[in-house]
Parts: sequence; structure tokens; C-alpha cells
Amino acid sequence: MTDKKTTDSNIADNHKQRMQKLKEKVDSRIDNATDERGLLIVITGNGKGKSTSGFGTVARAVGHGLNAAVAQFIKGTWACGERQLLENAGVKFSVMGTGFTWNTQDKEKDIAAAKQVWIKCKELLSDTNLDVVLLDEMTYMLSYKYLDLDDVIETLNNRPKHQHVIITGRACHRAIIELADTVSEVQSIKHAFDNGIKAQKGIDW
Repeated sequence: MTDKKTTDSNIADNHKQRMQKLKEKVDSRIDNATDERGLLIVITGNGKGKSTSGFGTVARAVGHGLNAAVAQFIKGTWACGERQLLENAGVKFSVMGTGFTWNTQDKEKDIAAAKQVWIKCKELLSDTNLDVVLLDEMTYMLSYKYLDLDDVIETLNNRPKHQHVIITGRACHRAIIELADTVSEVQSIKHAFDNGIKAQKGIDW
């Protein structure tokens, strides 16, 4: 009968062999990943956390000494914790400032505001000094047809080669998804708001 010490040794050996095979696969993928260029990252889906993820990437980039800028669509005039923090770290912000479309109830005003922010975005997306640009909630501008899809795609394609771009928002247009290097979908399982819990400072905004 195999004693416990022998059994434990066999388990440890088997685990080591599995981990060694996994390490070899991971190392091989790392060795084959030699292309270095700016990424187009899309964070979409109906779940909470898309903008939060985008801002987290901006914070990470700034922490590594990279230059970053943010354009916010849909956002209103209320305080934004991420903006207050990142502006102090030198991150430039361009904010649409009209709020949600169901609040403005003025399509022409929304379109005009979106186009003004997009003009600034085009400047950011041609700035060779910027390493990272976050286009927060931009997906809605294409869904609502506030911005021209072809113009957006052309601008993204012509940006500086090293520049990373992050686009957040629900229902990202298929053409942007196909263009992107990395696409993450945030799914909603539960949300506090559905149970009557209001949005809370420092957590939701």
C-alpha cells in the first residue's frame, strides 16, 4: 500500500510537470509576440465598469511616465473623481458636458456638442506626444450617428503608430470591433441600481 508521503510526492511531481508544460507554452507565446505598436482597445457591453477600466489603464500609463489625454462623451457637468485625480497628474480632458440624451432632449444640441469634442479628439489622435488617448463613451456617438463612422475609422488608422487608444461604451459598432486589437465585453449579472440603491460618490462617479 502506497504511503501518504509517496502519494504527496507523486502529486507534487505531477503538478510540477503540468506547470512546466504551461510555462513552456506561455514562454513560447511571449517569444513570438515581437510586434510593438499602439493598440486599439475596446471595452463594451452592458455591464458596469467600462469607463472605470479605461481610466484604470490611463492611470497605469501615467504611473509609467506616459502622456495621456481623455475625451468624454455623454458626460454631464457633475464631478468626476477620475478627472479630478488625473488632471492633477497632467492628463488633459475634453468633456462633451451635455449629459445624457434623455436629459438634454435636444438632438441638434447633442450633435453639435459631440462634433466639437470630436474636433478635439482629432487633435489628440494626431499628437505624437500623446501615448494614450481614452475616448470614453464614444460608442454612443456612432450608434446615434452623431459622428461619421468613416471619419472616425480613418482618424484611428492615421494616428501615430505608437499611440494607444481606448474606446468605451455599450453596443460598439462592428467596424470598430473589427479594427480593434483587443476587445473586452463587460456583462451585467446584478446591479445595485436595479434594487433601488442610488449611485454613490466615489463608487459610481
